[in-house]
Amino acid sequence: MKASTISSHPFLQKTLCLVLLACLIAGCVAIGGGNQTAFAESAELSPADLYEQNVNSTVGITISGETSSRYGYGYTYQASGSGFIITTDGYILTNYHVISGSKAVTVATYDHNTYDAKVIGYDASNDIAVIKIDAENLKPVTLGDSDTLRVGESVYAIGNPLGELTFSLTGGIVSALSRNVQTEAGTSMSLIQTDCAINSGNSGGALFNTRGEVIGITNAKYSSSGMSSEAEIDNIGFAIPINSVKRIVTSIIENGYVLKPYIGISVSPLSEETAKIIGIKAGAVVQDVTADAPADKAGLKNHDVIVKVGDTDINDSNDLVQVISKSDPGDVLTFYIYRQGQEITLDVEIGSKTESALKDEEEAEAAEEEQAPQQPEQGIQGWSDNPMEDFFRFYFGY
Repeated sequence: MKASTISSHPFLQKTLCLVLLACLIAGCVAIGGGNQTAFAESAELSPADLYEQNVNSTVGITISGETSSRYGYGYTYQASGSGFIITTDGYILTNYHVISGSKAVTVATYDHNTYDAKVIGYDASNDIAVIKIDAENLKPVTLGDSDTLRVGESVYAIGNPLGELTFSLTGGIVSALSRNVQTEAGTSMSLIQTDCAINSGNSGGALFNTRGEVIGITNAKYSSSGMSSEAEIDNIGFAIPINSVKRIVTSIIENGYVLKPYIGISVSPLSEETAKIIGIKAGAVVQDVTADAPADKAGLKNHDVIVKVGDTDINDSNDLVQVISKSDPGDVLTFYIYRQGQEITLDVEIGSKTESALKDEEEAEAAEEEQAPQQPEQGIQGWSDNPMEDFFRFYFGY
C-alpha cells in the first residue's frame, strides 16, 4: 500500500504524517509448521547477490476495494503494496494497512505469474497481515534476528515503489533502533529507522540485512506532501522489527487466531513534573487494572509507577510494552513499583489472550446484520412503483 501518509482514506490523501497503525505485542518463534523458515548464519552478500537470492521471494500486491465520496457516491479503487513469501506453500507476510478494506487481493511474483490471494488473518495493532496463494514449491525468505541489529549496519529493501517500479532494490543503513513513533490514533510503535529509500508501494516488503535475512517489514516513512521545499524530508523510513511479530504470524497460520502475552493493565508515561515531585527519573503510570488479570492477581494497583521490570528500566509506556511483548505466557517477571512513597516489588506471571485473526471483518458483518433495513410496511415510507416519484422523494424530500 502507499506508505507515505495516514489520513481519513489511506489511498486518497497526502499529508505530513506516518502511514502505520499501532504496535503492541509480539514474540519470537519460527514460521509455519513443516514449511518454516529458519535462522541462518551466512556470509555477507553483495547487493547484487542479495537481490538475486531474494527477488523470487518478493511479491507485488494489488488490492481493490469500495468506498464512497463525501456526497455518498460509491466507487471502486485500486492500491498497491509489497509482501514476501514465508512458506513454500504460499503464505505471504505483508502490512495490515496494505490489505485493509480490500474486496479482492492479487499477488504478482517475479516470474510474471499472478494469483488470487486469500486473507488468512491480521493483527491491526501490529500492522501485519498474512495472505495465502494457491501455489507450491515457492522460495521463502530466511528470517533473521532483528535484536542483533546495530546502528550503522547496511540494510536493503525489495518492493514496488509507487506500485509501478516493481521489484526495485534500494539500500541504506540502520539510522536508529527502537524508535518510538506515535500514530495519529495515539498508538506507539517501536520501529527500526533507516535511510533506505521507502516510498509508496514499498509497504509490506522485506527489509534485509547483508546476509540476506529479513530483519524488518517496511511500513512507514515521513512525507512532506504539500509542504514547501525548505521543509522537505528525505531518507527517513521505518520498518517493523521481525522479532516483534513472529509469534503472532505463527499463531495466525497454525491456530487461526492472534495469541498475545498479556498482564491486563493500561499505562501512560510519567510526566517530568510528577517525576521531579516524587523523586524518580521516569516510569509508566498504571491507569487501569483489569479484574482477575495477571497484574490484578499479582497486586498491581491504579497509580502505581512501574520503574523497572526484571533488568529493564522503564522510561515510558513503550518500554513496558516491549518487555511484555518479548515474554512467553507462564514467564514470571519482577516489577519494581513506586507506590505512595514506597518502593515495592511484585512478581507477575505473564498470561495470554487471543483475538480473532479476522476481527474487523467479523465485526463489520455483525454490524451489517444489526443495521440491515427492515422491509417497509405496505404504503408506509416505502418505495413506490413510480421511479420518478422515488427520485424526487429521495433528493427533495417529496
